[in-house]
Amino acid sequence: MVIIDSSVWIDYFHNEANDQTVWLEASFGLRPLGLTNLILCEVLQGMRHERRYRGALIQLSSMPIFDHPGTGLAVASAANYRTLRSQGITVRTTIDCLIATFCILEDHRLLHRDHDFDSFEDHLGLKVVKV
Repeated sequence: MVIIDSSVWIDYFHNEANDQTVWLEASFGLRPLGLTNLILCEVLQGMRHERRYRGALIQLSSMPIFDHPGTGLAVASAANYRTLRSQGITVRTTIDCLIATFCILEDHRLLHRDHDFDSFEDHLGLKVVKV
């Protein structure tokens, strides 16, 4: 499964064409795509207009949405944060740490446009979609 990060969904819903949104559009119906409840929250909270909000909610709700965090994910995320921090790398958001750790633990690939995930790929084995 490929988890689509909010950084891609936001561009997609703003009709921005980039490598990630083109890959996403080409992938609908061809491969399993999903998101997490935290990604859903990030995308929906940025919707300014009710019509766009409802449309995004309908489209995103048609996909698998993984609920997290749980205690195990919280502990694993904290461990990943501490590992990166011990190497001098600061993870800027807890949500990105949870998303990356979820993908690592569940062996999902991540499609993103956020450099904050690079350290998870480089040091912790996060699998990402290369476009």
